[in-house]
Amino acid sequence: MQEILKYFDDFSDKQLQQFNALAGLYKEWNEKINVISRKDIDSIYLHHVLHSLSIAAITSFQPGQEIIDIGCGGGFPGIPLAIFFPEVQFHLVDSIAKKLTVVNAVCESAGITNVTTQHTRVEQIKDRKFDYAISRAVAPLKDLWQWSKPLLKKSTPHASEDILANGLICLKGGDLHEEISASLTRPTLYSIHDIFPEPYFEEKFIVYVKR
Repeated sequence: MQEILKYFDDFSDKQLQQFNALAGLYKEWNEKINVISRKDIDSIYLHHVLHSLSIAAITSFQPGQEIIDIGCGGGFPGIPLAIFFPEVQFHLVDSIAKKLTVVNAVCESAGITNVTTQHTRVEQIKDRKFDYAISRAVAPLKDLWQWSKPLLKKSTPHASEDILANGLICLKGGDLHEEISASLTRPTLYSIHDIFPEPYFEEKFIVYVKR
């Protein structure tokens, strides 16, 4: 938790309890269903929770908004962001049912009530619209944009420049030049290492594509 509190300090007691609960819950569930690599489980707050919260460092989701987490795996970035933004609704989608078993169990045990899940491929969702799509290391940007664009509400102006317009926000690493070129998008890139100057975040980025 110290990695989180180094950068964020405005949490309620409930949020602190929920963040504190994550390590034990993921260690317990990871023994049954592997959703985090064994070498990463002891670094869950740096490698997974803080990584997810980098999105909260560049924008503020607004109460009542709806976010879809594409290919959520064990619940990142969706679960940490759901704790951070308790008045925002998060819909976590994955094509592998056992991963959603972990997500549902973690949310239930930690008292996270603003998360819903759906076992499906994201391209099969036809009847819903969201303010943002989020994702972490799931697929190339070209695919993520193709899947998310039909699900995104049209952008509306925000009063604050600190709030990104509706769009796709994904966490990626390494050299992204070819991937961005192939996507035919013009994203904005944010260096996570600039936000959280930890060695782990070197060459890790937030990629934002406006709807």
